[in-house]
Amino acid sequence: MGSSSFLDARVKEFLDAVPARTPAPGGGAVAAVALSLAAGLTAMAARFAADDWERGAEIVGRAEELRARAEPLADADAEAYGAFMAARTDENVERIVAIPFQLAQIAAEVAELAAAVAREGNPNVSGDAAAGADLAAAVASIAARLVEINAGAADERTQESRRLAARAAEAAARAAVSDVS
Repeated sequence: MGSSSFLDARVKEFLDAVPARTPAPGGGAVAAVALSLAAGLTAMAARFAADDWERGAEIVGRAEELRARAEPLADADAEAYGAFMAARTDENVERIVAIPFQLAQIAAEVAELAAAVAREGNPNVSGDAAAGADLAAAVASIAARLVEINAGAADERTQESRRLAARAAEAAARAAVSDVS
C-alpha cells in the first residue's frame, strides 16, 4: 500500500492489501474498518430522522464517537499482530486480545444504535441503518472469535465478547424492517 495507515489508503489499495500474502490487514483490521463504516451508516441514517425525533442528535453524536474509536483500531490491530508474529510475548498476546475485545464492545453499541435508527428514524433510510446494524453484528461475531482464538475459551473476555456478539445480533434482528412505505 502507498500509505502507512489503512485509514489514509485509497479504498482500492486497502482492498488489494487484504488478499496479499502478508499478515495484515487481517480479520481484526478489516473488522475495524467495517465497524467504522457501520457507525458511519448509523450516523448518516440518524441525520435523516425528523427534526422532532428526540434521540436523533444523541445517536448521531454517539455513532460518530464510536466511529472515531473504531477507526484507529485497524492500524492498531495490524501493528499488534505484526509485533506478535515477531515476538510472542505476554504483552503482545494481550494486545491481540484487547483490540478485538474493544471491537466487540463498540460493535454491540453501534448495532443497538443502528437498530434504534432503523425502527424509529426516517423509513426512507431504514435499510441503511439496518445495514449498519448487520455490519456491526458481523464485526462483533468476528471480534468474539478472535478473542477466543487469542485468549482461549476460559478467558473471561471470551465469554463477555460472546455476550456482546449475541447482543449485537439481537439488535440487528430488531433492525430488520419489513415495510418502508
